[in-house]
Amino acid sequence: MHRHDHVQLVAPVFGQLEIEVGGRGGRLDMARAAFVAPGADHVQAGDGANRFLVVDCSLADLDEATVERMSRQVFMPISPAARRLIEFVDLSGRQQPMSSTTAWRCTPLLLEALLDVPQAPSRLEVLKRRMEAEPGLNWSVAAMARTAGVSASRLHSLFRSELGQTPQQLLSALRLRAVQEALASSNASIAELAFRVGYSDQSALTRAMRRATGLTPAAYRRRLRQ
Repeated sequence: MHRHDHVQLVAPVFGQLEIEVGGRGGRLDMARAAFVAPGADHVQAGDGANRFLVVDCSLADLDEATVERMSRQVFMPISPAARRLIEFVDLSGRQQPMSSTTAWRCTPLLLEALLDVPQAPSRLEVLKRRMEAEPGLNWSVAAMARTAGVSASRLHSLFRSELGQTPQQLLSALRLRAVQEALASSNASIAELAFRVGYSDQSALTRAMRRATGLTPAAYRRRLRQ
């Protein structure tokens, strides 16, 4: 196991490779590459005949957003465009030592091709969309965990790492947002709105609104319409 201060991209030309980066293990093949962030412990072992393209970059060559995204993602799918670039770079290096100019031009193109693959929404993003669509459901932690497909303890961990809040804090924020939008766009009674978005009664909604905005629902509606 080793680490280094530069950014490293590992992309297969052919064959397979088992790699672990920062405690996250996976297999690289023709459809999957890996990113090694600066300072990340990593170890790898080839599986059969293989050939890999290893690109070392200085942090100064990449913007912070790119490094952050690749550090979080680690494993990346290889798009057809990225596959063609990998093969081009490999062939260029076999025929003669690659010039620094060619490497300087190819590296950002390769990174862009790898990062341009649409990413599947995270488990929390899927859960958040469901909660936004139906804030009035009984969103207990157990119900949230089932929707996200994780355990309750894992759900709390994901909320801390991805959102910096608890599941109940997100639920409260989504319910308040739904009420505020309804107060602005409908003439439904406050009691009806409270029931619709999941509050036990109008008093519970009033307390939540006052904590968040300093106004009761009725006062909030009047202010919006003045």
